[in-house]
Amino acid sequence: MEGVRLDAVPMPLRWLAPAASWRADGSTLELAARPRTDWFVDPSGARPPVLDGAALVGEAAGDYVLRARVGVRFAATFDAGVLILFATETLWAKLCFELSPNDRPMIVSVVTRGASDDANGFAVAGDEVWLRIARMGRAFAFHASADGEAWSLVRHFTLGDDVVPEVGFEAQSPTGEGCEVRFDDIRFEPHRLAGLRDGS
Repeated sequence: MEGVRLDAVPMPLRWLAPAASWRADGSTLELAARPRTDWFVDPSGARPPVLDGAALVGEAAGDYVLRARVGVRFAATFDAGVLILFATETLWAKLCFELSPNDRPMIVSVVTRGASDDANGFAVAGDEVWLRIARMGRAFAFHASADGEAWSLVRHFTLGDDVVPEVGFEAQSPTGEGCEVRFDDIRFEPHRLAGLRDGS
């Protein structure tokens, strides 16, 4: 598939897996997930890996911060809008705004090193939230925010020495017939995040 350019990010984006439909304009990206698509490697081994959620990623060198407001038209459990880091099919991570089984939108994170873990964060009131990925050398931080100003740390981790994953956007609908995700207020800032836990 043809790559995508967004004015808000300096690098071209390539498809890891296709969307049902998509639109890109300036600092806005809309992705529609295809039915029953996801990024997950079951840690129990009971189910085969699912690696087909609509995803656009690009190469970003050095320290950076990528943030976006994520709005999701939730329709089924685990529908989500996602910021994703991708090195290989067995080495990647994602920060999700996801519909939980009790019909509450939540912040969820997954880090995959061979198999995926699955960590619930906190519930979100409404159908949009800001998500952020920061790279700091070999480490990454996931943050979320209700207003795009005060940020809560969700995850601090590494994917390993000398691993420089691509970064980007994903939409998924693991149990449903698809969902629509809108990423706007997208910003890519080529600097090191000053503080992990001070809300900045």
